Amino acid sequence: MLQFCVIFGQQKVIIIDPGHGGKDTGAIGTNSIQEKDVSLSIAKEIIRLNETLLNNEFDMYSTRYMDTLISLSDRSRLAKILNADVLVSLHCNASANSSKGIDVYVHNTQTEEENLKKSIGMGLSILEESTQKLGFKKRGVQFANFQVLRENIAFRPSILIEMGFVTNPDEADYFLKPKNIRAMALAILIGLYNCLNTGL
Repeated sequence: MLQFCVIFGQQKVIIIDPGHGGKDTGAIGTNSIQEKDVSLSIAKEIIRLNETLLNNEFDMYSTRYMDTLISLSDRSRLAKILNADVLVSLHCNASANSSKGIDVYVHNTQTEEENLKKSIGMGLSILEESTQKLGFKKRGVQFANFQVLRENIAFRPSILIEMGFVTNPDEADYFLKPKNIRAMALAILIGLYNCLNTGL
């Protein structure tokens, strides 16, 4: 993992992309919790912790700050306008069985080797932090052609985090508690910090 992480010497622009929103609820959990709400709550908390805990170590923006539906192309357009260095998309998983744990997805590009390596490094760092500190099962780094990854990989390291399964009763209940929202947000933020800022 170490060789994938990069030491950055100046403040970096990070786009936090809470998935879904508005009429697009995303996955609906066993306790009626909605993916769009979990992703937005954690995004807001990541940005707050960057300000209060890390003293604005990163220049952070969100693709949405309320329960609105933003198109996937507009999310990528924002990253382009802000010349973002990194994009992190937040989601929750769903399954017809008792699946559990956290995945990080990166684009299955064959050409953008440098950004892909950095994306994998970020994903591994976040997985390490979230699974070791929070006790979630580590499902690993996966490869996919999701639009938000496809539209960004040529320009910046980009990852999509599936922060547990809202269809798993234990993981759905986990996200009902504000302290757990903070814990997940902190794990993601520290995972980013460790990879982008210290090379750890």
